[in-house]
Amino acid sequence: MKILKRTALLAAGATIVASTPRAVFASPRAEADNPVAMIAQINAAVEAMRAKHEEAIAGRLTQAEADELIAPINAEIDRLSAALTAAQLGGGAGDGLTPAARQHSQTFNTWFRRGDRAIDADMRALEVQAGLTTQSDPDGGYLVPVDMEQGIDRVMGAVSVFRQLARVVQISGDTYKKLVSMGGAGAGWVGEEDSRGETGTPTLREIAINTGELYANPATTQTLLDDARVDIAAWLADEVSIEFAEQESEAFITGSGIKKPRGLLNYDTVANASYAWGKIGFIKTGAAAAFATSNPADALIDLYYALKQGYRNGASFLTSDPVMGEMRKWKDGEGNYLWTPPSATAEVATILGKPVYTDDFMDALGANKFPVAFGDFKRGYTIADRMGVRILRDPFTNKPFVHFYTTKRVGGGITNFEAIKLLKCAA
Repeated sequence: MKILKRTALLAAGATIVASTPRAVFASPRAEADNPVAMIAQINAAVEAMRAKHEEAIAGRLTQAEADELIAPINAEIDRLSAALTAAQLGGGAGDGLTPAARQHSQTFNTWFRRGDRAIDADMRALEVQAGLTTQSDPDGGYLVPVDMEQGIDRVMGAVSVFRQLARVVQISGDTYKKLVSMGGAGAGWVGEEDSRGETGTPTLREIAINTGELYANPATTQTLLDDARVDIAAWLADEVSIEFAEQESEAFITGSGIKKPRGLLNYDTVANASYAWGKIGFIKTGAAAAFATSNPADALIDLYYALKQGYRNGASFLTSDPVMGEMRKWKDGEGNYLWTPPSATAEVATILGKPVYTDDFMDALGANKFPVAFGDFKRGYTIADRMGVRILRDPFTNKPFVHFYTTKRVGGGITNFEAIKLLKCAA
């Protein structure tokens, strides 16, 4: 039996290394650009982990020995899962630009390096030809060329998990508004000759999302800008995307809504049995500051069914890495893990058959905290991006450094309170 298990692991691309009298699983480093290999490694690691549990159940290992051997396997699964997610989120090839947009990009790159006012007129004309704007104020900066703006957004998507899950809309003003029908039209049964009186009128609610200004102000030297080997678009994308992604990620989860998005966890909450529109319903974990010590997964099942059936089809779980580490240890009555590794390159890990994503800005376990959210986030939360990322080149304020003051307007908020439920740490 042991020989068969060892053969199966080797066939899956795993290796066996002897670090103790008993064999310990170790997976080779999968290539970051080969999702298929990473899937195979994750599945091999899961099988190895299950084998160790079986040995403990059969009495061939003590539970302490099994836990010691399983710890590095769990760490390897975490590493491979993160690498797989990064590989799945990579950008595609080709710029897809029109000739006018490409010419604008080249001219912008020259202006970006040298700040030559002699090309200002060309910049304004090219912005119009490239379809970027109908007017341009030379003292207010220029719109980023299409290829550079796409580069910034692409990197942001790889960092901000919640941006991928929520609905993202492009707006041209400062505020995004949406009408939500609360129902209440009223209806009734009548006979063939019965009179038909007036019925109730549906209630409409208006949801408004205001944008806040997100900015970054990276700096470099003119010497670096003069170096033709430097990829200016990549440099700007890296510098600005890190600032934007970190600020956005935090605001989408915990933001106050004042000059920034209103975060998922910054709305009024209510026990789901008393749910009312304008608040988020929650289910309790069963313990004051953690998951229940007995059958902790029961709270997750209650959370699953707290969401209306019409939203469950597109729903997913959202939690932090530390909480995910706790949830991955849960087993059913037969000792099978509730966490299931991804089965294909386009998939993610699941719990109870639903995708599970991690975002470090979600609450940790603690009294009255909300460590897990479950819902159809595309229907429940909307991110409003005002079109255009603007850059103002400033070579004067802090000589010899050249600053690139970059701004973007973005807002966010819940647009359907029924589509999201929370798990609360409470007895």
